[in-house]
Parts: sequence; C-alpha cells; structure tokens
Amino acid sequence: MLVPLSWLKEYVDIDISTEELCDRMTMTGSNVEGVTCIGDGIEGVVVGKILKIDEHPNADKLVICSVDVGEKVIQVVTGAPNVAEGDLVPVAMEGARLPGDVTIKKGKLRGIESEGMLCSGDELNLTDQDYDGAEIDGILILREEYPLGMDIREALLLNDEVMEFEITPNRSDCLSVIGLAREAATTIESTLKFPSINVSPCTGNVYNEVKVMVEDTKLCPRYCARVIKDIKIEDSPLWMRRRLANAGIRPINNIVDITNYVMLEMGQPMHAFDLDKVEDRTIVVRKAKEGEKITTLDDVDRELKTNMLVIADAKKPIGIAGVMGGANTEITDNTNCIILESAKFDGPSVRFTSKRLGLRSEASTRFEKGIDINLPRKAIDRAAQLIQELGAGTVVDGIIDVLNADTNPRELEIRWQDINRLLGLELKPEEMVKILKSLNFGVQHRGDILDIVIPSFRLDIKGTEDIAEEVARIYGYDNIPKTLMRGTESRGRKTKRQKLHDYGKDILVGSGLYEIITYSFVSPKVYAMIDKQMPEVVTISNPLGEDQSIMRTTLIPSMLEVLSRNRNRKVDRCSLFEIGRIFIPKTLPLKELPEERQMLCIGMYGDELNFYNLKGIVQMLFREFGILEKAEFTPITTDTTFHPGRTASIKIGDTYIGILGEIHPKVGENYGLNIPVLIAELDYDTILDLSDTQKYYKGLPKFPAVERDLAIIVKKEVLAAQLENVIRKSAGDILEDVKLFDIYEGDQIPEGYKSMAYSLIYRAPDRTLKYEEVDAIHERIIKELAEHMGAKLR
Repeated sequence: MLVPLSWLKEYVDIDISTEELCDRMTMTGSNVEGVTCIGDGIEGVVVGKILKIDEHPNADKLVICSVDVGEKVIQVVTGAPNVAEGDLVPVAMEGARLPGDVTIKKGKLRGIESEGMLCSGDELNLTDQDYDGAEIDGILILREEYPLGMDIREALLLNDEVMEFEITPNRSDCLSVIGLAREAATTIESTLKFPSINVSPCTGNVYNEVKVMVEDTKLCPRYCARVIKDIKIEDSPLWMRRRLANAGIRPINNIVDITNYVMLEMGQPMHAFDLDKVEDRTIVVRKAKEGEKITTLDDVDRELKTNMLVIADAKKPIGIAGVMGGANTEITDNTNCIILESAKFDGPSVRFTSKRLGLRSEASTRFEKGIDINLPRKAIDRAAQLIQELGAGTVVDGIIDVLNADTNPRELEIRWQDINRLLGLELKPEEMVKILKSLNFGVQHRGDILDIVIPSFRLDIKGTEDIAEEVARIYGYDNIPKTLMRGTESRGRKTKRQKLHDYGKDILVGSGLYEIITYSFVSPKVYAMIDKQMPEVVTISNPLGEDQSIMRTTLIPSMLEVLSRNRNRKVDRCSLFEIGRIFIPKTLPLKELPEERQMLCIGMYGDELNFYNLKGIVQMLFREFGILEKAEFTPITTDTTFHPGRTASIKIGDTYIGILGEIHPKVGENYGLNIPVLIAELDYDTILDLSDTQKYYKGLPKFPAVERDLAIIVKKEVLAAQLENVIRKSAGDILEDVKLFDIYEGDQIPEGYKSMAYSLIYRAPDRTLKYEEVDAIHERIIKELAEHMGAKLR
C-alpha cells in the first residue's frame, strides 16, 4: 500500500527521519518496501506571472515574456503558443535542475537574452493525474492563485515522500492510512490523532428518499446508506487529487474522489449510485438470479452466477457487491442526487465473485481480507462531512443502517505467564498491559490472568499466540535473547521401501541412464500422438492451459517429448529414465481421490542400441531386486504404440508389470523421431512390493559337475524361455544351470526353423553323478522337448 508521508503526519506526530521511521516500522511488523520522493529532480523552479508578451524581432515563432518571479522581473524567450499575459506558469530560473538531470543556463535565443525557461508539464515529469492540463502541448498554466516566487514543488504539493508498505494478509486493518498511523504511533511512542468527524445539521429525511432491503444478511451483515442532493460534479481540490495520485488512485471527480479518499483513509470501500437511475428508489442486497447480466464501470458485460451477491434496484442488478458498481447507475456530469453506500460484505463471497469474474479492485481486496463491523457507519459520516466541506452537495438528514451482526467487542482471558513461555521472555504483566493498551486493546490485570478486550478492527486476533505476537513485535524482536533450541534430538532414517526406491535409481544410473522429471499435467492430445484412445482421466478445473489440462495416466508421452527435444538439439545418443506418478480415476465425476501409482519409464535412442540393450537393463534391475527368475517376457503385437515385432509384456507370476520394446515408427514421426526409439514402462510400486533382496548363503560345491551341450531345431516362433522352462522341469533338482549360447538359421536348417544350442550343467549336492544317471536325465529332456515343443535333435 502506498502512503504519502504528509498524509500520515496528519494523524500522528512524527519527529524522526523518514529512514528511521521506515526501519522502526519494519521491525514492528509493517514492512516498508521502499520510499519514493515526489518531485525528485526538480530544483529552482518557481511560480511566475507573465506581465507582458512582446514579439521576437528575429523570429516569427518566438515571443519575449516579462515574468514576475516575486523578487524580480526576468526576461524569458519561449516558443509556446498557449501563453497569455496574466498567466501563472512554472519558471525554471538560472541554475535550476529538471528531471533527467537537465540544468538551465542563461543564454540567447536569436540574439535576445533569456534568463530562464517556462516549463511544460512534461518537462516537470508531470501527468494529468498529477495536475490537470499537465499533458497539453505547451507551457503548464497554473489555474490556482499562488504567491509569486513560490517553489513549484510546494505549490503543486510535489514536496512529499511516499512510503510503500507490504501488508500481510491477516492485517486488513492496515490497508488504510489511519491503520498505519495506529502502528506508527505505537512504534515511535507518539500521539494518535483521529480526524474529527462532524456532519453539519441536515434537512429532509433519508427514509423518504430511498428504501433499503437486505435479503442475504449472512453475506451482508451491515449496510449503511445516505442520500446527497444538489450534487455539483467538478474536480476535487488539488490537495485531494495529489493525495489520491500519490497513493496510486486516479482522480476522477469530487464525488468519486471522496469515496476513494475515505477508502484509503479509513479502509472502508464505498460506492455512489445515481439515485435517479435506481428503479423505484429501492436498494436490494440479494444473490443474483439465473441468467442476470450487468455491465460494470469498466464497460465489460458480465454474466452473473446465482451464488454471487449483487446490489440491485427493484428490477435489475446495479452493482456487484464488494467488487464494482454497474454502468447503469454511474455518476455523470448530469447527476443531481446520489446514494452513498458503505457496507460490510462477506470476504470469501467477495473473493469467489472477484475470482470467478476475473475482476480485482481496491474494494474487493479490502472486503476479502475483512472489514471492521463498526467501520461502515463511521466511514459514511466521514464521506458526508467531506461532501459538505467541499460544497459538493446537500446531505439529507439520517442514515439507513441495516445491521444484522453483533457489534460487541470480543474478549479473551489468557495467562500472562503463557506469553513469556511462548516468547522465552520474563516480562512483567505491567509491561504487557502497557504494550497492549498502546495497540488499542482493553486490558485488565487480574492475578495470573489478563482480561483482554479486542478492538473490533483487529480481526486477526484469535488466541494466546496472537497476543504473544503483538507483545513480541512491539517489545522488539531484536530484544529477545538468543538461546539454543531445546528438545530431544532424534535422527531420521529412511524406510526399507524408500531405500529400495533409491537403490533402483542407483542401478539405473549405473546402467548409463540419466534421470528426468516431467510435469504430471499433460495435454489430452498426447493420447492421439501415441496412437491410443483417450482413457478416463482426471481433468483439472483451473488449468494453466490446454497443454496442462489433465492428469497423466502414462509416462510414455512425457518421455518421448524429452527424447525429441534432445534429438532436436543434436544429441546423438540419449538414455533416460523417470520414476513418476500416474493418476487413475476410480469414478467419474470424481467422488474420491484418484489412484496414484508410481511408474518407471525408460527411454533410449542411438547407434548400436536395440531391444536387447533395453531388456538387459530391465533384467539387471529385476536381478538386483531378486525377481528375475520369476519374470516372464512375452512377445505382443497388439499395443499400437509399439512396433508389433519388437515388443514384449512383462509378468511376474500372474502379476502384470509392464511393457518394453521399440516405438512404432508412426508414433516416432509424431514426435519428430525418425530413428528407432526404445521405451519401457513398468509398475514400479509393484516391483518394490514383489522385491526380495534377502541374501542366502550357499556353500561351495563339494562334488564335480557334469556339462552337456544340447542343440535342437524348433520352429521360429518358439521362444527361448519356453524351451528353458521345459528343460528345467524335465531335469529336476540336479540341473544347476542352463544357458543359451547359440541361435542359428541358414544352411542345413529347414525354412521356418531355427537351431538353438544350450549348455547344461548337472550337479548333485550329496554325491558324484554317474554318466548313466546324467544320460537318462538328458534323454528325458530331449523326449520332453520333442513332445511339448516339437523339437528335433540337431
């Protein structure tokens, strides 16, 4: 919030430097982010009066002005076409400095001496918001009367400093000059001076002018209204326009400026309706009806929802409660009679409406954070007072005040020792009472108890911790003694599952893969890109955009995007993995949280990388997790994302683990990948569940092994794993190991067949095997292979 220092000084006596004030305010919780000096860069510019204008003898477009600057009359040559005798203008004297580090020197223009320069608004770095007419093409003409020779910064109220405060969300009371004045008075131990609010005797009766009905008292616990007649729409006085501009509010006209001034001064948003445009002169505070629309003051048509609170007349909405008024009751130059509104609206309701409509305003910001229930009445009287003082209209007697809330202050009963315990201090209760009273709390000390009456504007105070914070910040955080933390020291450690999770990453990194992390939010279009029908997905209600509008159910599209990005950046070989979550909805629409599963995705491309490289990495992971012997790799041709002849599904027992293989060329083209790309997607949660990393001791063999080779011819579609299963079942326990060492197709092998050679190792744990015994088992294996797999001995 921007606060002019001159405005703050009206309510609190400040006799320290601005720098010290900023430091002390920051230390007590009102963080000052910066200070801006208004009029900085302007020196030696004074108010002057043009006494006489003569033509320049040597130039048609220049004139010679005799200018009275108070102490003397100087001669200034100018080419501005808008000056006239009798005008008051800003005059930069010899040696003056202007914004942009421009220094004015005495000189000659076409042979005629010029002792200074008449200034435009632009040369003084002013806009129409700073002074009306500052942006015209020509010299700035001052409309008010000022002493000649007066410093222009003083005349135009440019000699001020503006403090920018960072207001925390819980301190809605500090979104006002008076709120920050309270803080400043306590911080520097000074006197707080509230503005005297006194509305002069009025005529008429407000109840004869307007009717107010509040239908939703929960969303509007208080609504105050006043009527002002004989409105005179004109510019506000310079002091008000300057203060509004310095506080970041654009001056508009006297009525609108007064409502904005009161909002900044007291923290109460206000609005003025043109009463002659209000149907039946009736104000109704209600929820919007189905299909209702309103054009707001920013000339935008807005469709209202039935849970939005509106201000309406007898027929239509005329304002969005707490957010913005409607254009249909806007104050114009022809306005003669107005209704002033000052109310308390429910913060969450205003926030919902503001967010849903995409419409934020100074008013909505304050209502969202909370308004003092007692403030609307004070603020509307303050606005009426300013209208009277500025002669902007005639105030009709009386206030319509619809109150449906308790205005009694809240009370707390706390133990003062608890405050010391929380803060690590040894303050006496008398010190606490003094601090709290300086913050406008009512406090009574009663033995071990402090009876505290909370000011109605302190909506953030709920319990002992809040009171302790108030004491601490005023006592001074820097005064709290430094102590070491006390407590029982404990050492954190990872669970077995977490260790396994990390071990899996180590295995993959050791295999030459780099870990990536991608967003869980994806585009619905990714399923078409991997040639899949879009499954049921969790849709995000407020996405950043369509590209991040659903929760992913597979990691493959994200992996392909990263591989494509690396390929486009001339990375010739890339091996990556990601362990991330997918989100599977249990029902749609969602009635409970979706199922989250942790998946492992491996992606690779590059020369000499093929299906078996990828399979080898997966097998290594399975081996380290103790599940390789149970893993079954089965070729599949039905998954449209993958190449039909280079893909396998993986099961462990009856449990499906995932898929690995080469991406289908069409899918690769969708991602700009015109090379073979290998992808595996595995259920990492299930892998961790099934893992068995227990190590078992096995002594060295005491008896010799018998090795035999076996070469058989089978059909091409027969899998090595199928043959190995038959061999192991046929051989029984004495078969120690079986390895495939050769696959051959070609001469002497029939078309459609292949030769597969295995090395078999037999060993008994309790005896030396006899050749006859091994021969019998070997023959049984050959017989079973022929019977079940159609194998022939080569």
